[in-house]
Amino acid sequence: MSTGRFAPSPTGVLHLGNLRTALASWLSAKAQGGRWLVRMEDVDGPRCRRDLGDQQLRDLAALGLNPTCR
Repeated sequence: MSTGRFAPSPTGVLHLGNLRTALASWLSAKAQGGRWLVRMEDVDGPRCRRDLGDQQLRDLAALGLNPTCR
């Protein structure tokens, strides 16, 4: 089973490059019957904000890009 991954940093809002990458990995996982995971990369401690990560997840969900767990 294939697993697609998307790992944005919660340092700002999603931008077009984020969305392109997320969609590509989501489509690849879906085409292979796999799952799609989102993992927040909080490697930039001072700039990371939980509310931004939550907003990014809501934005992805609004576009139908929901992480799956199996």
